[in-house]
Amino acid sequence: MIRVLFVCLGNICRSPMAEAVFRHKVKEAGLENRIAADSAGTGDWHIGSAPHEGTRALLDRYRIGYERMKARQVLAADLKEYDYVIAMDSKNKKDLEALAGTGRACSIPLFMDYVPGGEGTDVPDPYFTGNFDEVYERIDTGCSRLLASIREKEGL
Repeated sequence: MIRVLFVCLGNICRSPMAEAVFRHKVKEAGLENRIAADSAGTGDWHIGSAPHEGTRALLDRYRIGYERMKARQVLAADLKEYDYVIAMDSKNKKDLEALAGTGRACSIPLFMDYVPGGEGTDVPDPYFTGNFDEVYERIDTGCSRLLASIREKEGL
């Protein structure tokens, strides 16, 4: 099983949106028995909370499930257990790299590295901007490209 972890700050907006969208695309591709997705936050403020109402409303609009998703904080063990750990922004990438220390053999890419023309940039945090539609567009594109990249790399 190939395991993918999306990480943002509080795990209620961007990373659960990416998890839900990615899972949806994996299921559409018939790969749900080969690829699993999860999400976490570097902060602990929202542990146990459902995704943000703006994320839920948007996922409902696109008929993308998010049942049983609850915010959790990323653990050092996650960085060893997941095949792909993807940061939603550069601050969280730095925090993940610090958490990993020397224990992580591969890099932690930014999510936007999978969006053409977005390489090296952050996914804006809709918790502060309220722009869930803009974030969804980036996440939808990035999840499609990430899935294609995994399929090519892993021979799926």
